[in-house]
Amino acid sequence: MSMTKKSSSLPAPSTVMAWEEFVEITGIEPERLKELVALGWIENRASAPQALMFRDADIYRVRKLERICCDFELPVVGGVIIVDLLERIDALERSVRSLQGFEE
Repeated sequence: MSMTKKSSSLPAPSTVMAWEEFVEITGIEPERLKELVALGWIENRASAPQALMFRDADIYRVRKLERICCDFELPVVGGVIIVDLLERIDALERSVRSLQGFEE
């Protein structure tokens, strides 16, 4: 008999969602989502030939894209460039803060 305590773990929540759910949560137009997939800006995880699945991590990115495009009246490509640059700036700022912590 094992003395190791069994952990009752629940299944990990899914990190992907179906097309319809993603469109509903983000508020993005289906045609725009198709355009983002075609640009390769959003990766889809195909579970079957016709079933596209999206990462829940992309919800924030798509909402930010929609807000920037709407606020500045930009085409999708312009908004994608801006969101990508903002993400790079954020990553660089985190790296700088991390390096500054080593100098002390």
